[in-house]
Amino acid sequence: MPLPPPDDHQSLPPVLVGPLLRRLEPTRLVLWLVGSRPLSLTLRLQNMSDICLDATTCTIIPAGTHAFVHLIDVPLDTALPWDTLIEYDLLIDDAGIADWAPHLLYGGGCRPNFVLRSKIDQLLHGSCRKPHHPAADGLLCVDRLLATEHEAADRPALLMMSGDQVYADDVAGPMLRAIHALIQRLGLFDEHLEGAVVNDSAKLYEHPASYYHRADLLPALESNETLRERFFGGARKPIFTSSSADNHLVTFAEVMAMYLLVWSPTAWTLIDPQPPALTPERLKRYTLEQTRIDAFKAGLGGVGRAMAHLPCLMIFDDHDVTDDWNLSAQWEETAYGHPFSKRIIGNALLAYMLCQGWGNNPDAFGAVLEKSVSLSTTERYLDSTAQDNLIDELLSFQNWHYVLPTTPALVVLDTRTRRWRSEMNLKQPSGLLDWEALSELQQELLDHPSAIIVSPAPIFGVKLIETVQRVFSWCGFPLLVDAENWMAHRGAAQVILNIFRHSRTPGNYVVLSGDVHYSFVYEVLIRHRKAGPRIWQITSSGIKNEFPRALLEWFDRLNRWLYSPRSPLNWLTKRRRMRIVPHIPEHAEAGERLWNSAGIGQVLFNDKGQPREIYQHNADGSPRTRMVAPE
Repeated sequence: MPLPPPDDHQSLPPVLVGPLLRRLEPTRLVLWLVGSRPLSLTLRLQNMSDICLDATTCTIIPAGTHAFVHLIDVPLDTALPWDTLIEYDLLIDDAGIADWAPHLLYGGGCRPNFVLRSKIDQLLHGSCRKPHHPAADGLLCVDRLLATEHEAADRPALLMMSGDQVYADDVAGPMLRAIHALIQRLGLFDEHLEGAVVNDSAKLYEHPASYYHRADLLPALESNETLRERFFGGARKPIFTSSSADNHLVTFAEVMAMYLLVWSPTAWTLIDPQPPALTPERLKRYTLEQTRIDAFKAGLGGVGRAMAHLPCLMIFDDHDVTDDWNLSAQWEETAYGHPFSKRIIGNALLAYMLCQGWGNNPDAFGAVLEKSVSLSTTERYLDSTAQDNLIDELLSFQNWHYVLPTTPALVVLDTRTRRWRSEMNLKQPSGLLDWEALSELQQELLDHPSAIIVSPAPIFGVKLIETVQRVFSWCGFPLLVDAENWMAHRGAAQVILNIFRHSRTPGNYVVLSGDVHYSFVYEVLIRHRKAGPRIWQITSSGIKNEFPRALLEWFDRLNRWLYSPRSPLNWLTKRRRMRIVPHIPEHAEAGERLWNSAGIGQVLFNDKGQPREIYQHNADGSPRTRMVAPE
């Protein structure tokens, strides 16, 4: 069945997704939305004069004939009050959000609102939101929480999304079909492809291998391993799960369409995708995936509502771009050594910059943003030269990390692009931060009484799982087990642990992480040092993903047996100078320390920046789980 023909903008809603609240400060508001045309917007704030958004406050970047990213950055002459509910609106031709996006309002509200918290006394956090995973969507926990908390003092300071907000490398067939339908409906830009078996994006979408066989479209390298094997892998991971790259996103248009489809219900109303021609076996898989995508789609109104009321901060992890992204120096040599794989990575990174990265810290993206505006040509194709040049610049960009000047300070790490690469063995996993980045981190932390560090991967993880990863790395197969943890690289591990022990760094650290698809809390104490610091490793994962249940139960049990406090195996770890005290999930079975349920994490802090309550809100609707400190 042919995909729907493109419509002119008259029949399209003005806003396709958004607004999303991003970085908010008393004298600066940063918002994000995508419109079906360049919009003349007016920002209305409670008890303030209307602000017409012109080119100085709203950068508009075309992604297609009927898709325009609006990056809204508004300085305010009069500071907004702290700890107060502030209503806001975005007017389009005098019509407000209640007219063009009523699904973004709670109860009988006429406008959405936000609160600027004077300190981070509580926040929400999570990662890993895969649309076709059978678990419920953890972002709906955020929506339910906001619907019941009407007082400004009860509002979380922010939602921290610490990686894998989209899965560019693991896409369901019905999602890819919807992506292609939306590309055509909105006229998202085509592009020329170098080094592929097809020479442009239009031929890619029509190719028989476009669904469930994308690895077959990749060329071979003149080496013992094909690019297909190294980059799209699909290798079975015997300890964890098997990664699927059958429908890996390739083009910039595909990744942009994915963002529109995971953050708003509006784009889904514009398309009616039907299954492509598939074998009976593939059709059976497609049908199962369709039921999961339908359930995901049904909750998107609540997701959009939550993100329109709560400041959302983000950082990437691997699946935002591709599995095992920059895992080792050898991976980098292979992936960036071929124009097609480099373009695939670059397209995902470009979309991340426009949809996620910019809103965290707009000041860092001035130069690359200017180049993004001029990517398109008059022929509905991206300018290949400009696209490749911008991708080169993004691949060497060193300002994805950021720091919020909050109390406590919030330090968000980029653990993907500034890696400590192994020079002795290129196959060995790289350290998650290199020496220079770690030195910068230490400078950021100096003299703060407390700090919240966002590390996509846990700094203090489950020792048994880290040991399994280390064994596979020693054998030369780090890709098979996602051997990406802080302790996998001796240099990075020693430096980060030394930072914690430095006398001028904070006395209280909270490390927020995700990635591993289960939740746990460790309190970490420095041995033989009475003055501290105190460290809490709080891991909440995933928003819509879970670890294989039976396997995690065995890992949890074996980890307790093999790495008990008296076990000599503890002397083989890099953190033996620290004492790890696990918190216990309130509803867990006796002895369990790892909690396996999709949802969202919540941390409440005391005046010293220490966590006083730690919860995991469960997406399945069961009561929230409190992570209890041992007596």
